[in-house]
Amino acid sequence: MLNRISVYMAAAMLVACAAVSGAQGLADVARAEEARRKSVKAPSKTYTNDDLKGDNNGATVASPTPSTASPASATPAPTPAAGSKPAPTAAKPDAPKDAAKDPEPKKDEKYWRDRITAAEQALARNKVLVDALQSRVNALNTDFVNTDDPAQRAVVEQNRKTALAEMDRVKKDIDTRSKEITAIQDEARKANVPPGWLR
Repeated sequence: MLNRISVYMAAAMLVACAAVSGAQGLADVARAEEARRKSVKAPSKTYTNDDLKGDNNGATVASPTPSTASPASATPAPTPAAGSKPAPTAAKPDAPKDAAKDPEPKKDEKYWRDRITAAEQALARNKVLVDALQSRVNALNTDFVNTDDPAQRAVVEQNRKTALAEMDRVKKDIDTRSKEITAIQDEARKANVPPGWLR
């Protein structure tokens, strides 16, 4: 009988100790939670039904949290004080007005000799080219006459038309180059350029 009583007493003491230690554990948790709440500076965002709006398929779209707000919208731009002048902006240096224009070349002997030489060489090339085109046109005329196959004659005729068009273009360029040479000579004469500079 005494053994049973001692067992009950021991069990009761264990339950009491557990209750006391549990109460102390809950008190510690409550103190830690209170300290944590005091350390939080800004209250967390609380969402309501107004924040959540239905989408087309019943999906909800939440408004952005304060952490996703852009820094620019969070801090307003500083406004200048009353009566103060705004900060001057860096002025761009003005480009010289004559910078866009090319400088006038020095019209010495080399200048005139280079101009007339370039024009004369272009004229000479065009004259050689027009002679070669004339020979091609003559050969295509012969081929056209001697060809019986209609398909081959069509190809020859197309080539002949192309050569004639190119020859016409080169002849126009020859006329332009001839006028250019005459203009250079007239300009040199008005500028009192020695005739030897154009040879």
